[in-house]
Amino acid sequence: MILAYDEVIDFIAGGTTPQSVVDFRPSEDTKTKVADLIHRQKTESLTPDETAELNHYLQIEHLMRLAKARARQHLAQG
Repeated sequence: MILAYDEVIDFIAGGTTPQSVVDFRPSEDTKTKVADLIHRQKTESLTPDETAELNHYLQIEHLMRLAKARARQHLAQG
């Protein structure tokens, strides 16, 4: 869970532009971790901590989707 938060915090702290928000992608480690949690959620059960971790990842993903949509609006407006 900390990995995803750290990535987003570092990204924001490093200064952002609308284009950098649109271009942001999570690391391969984060993508692998989330994919594993989703797969395990569908095929077996997750611990309460793993469920909370997955929910945090999904919240971050939702936040970034909203930020990317807003950044695209800013880019379209010039």
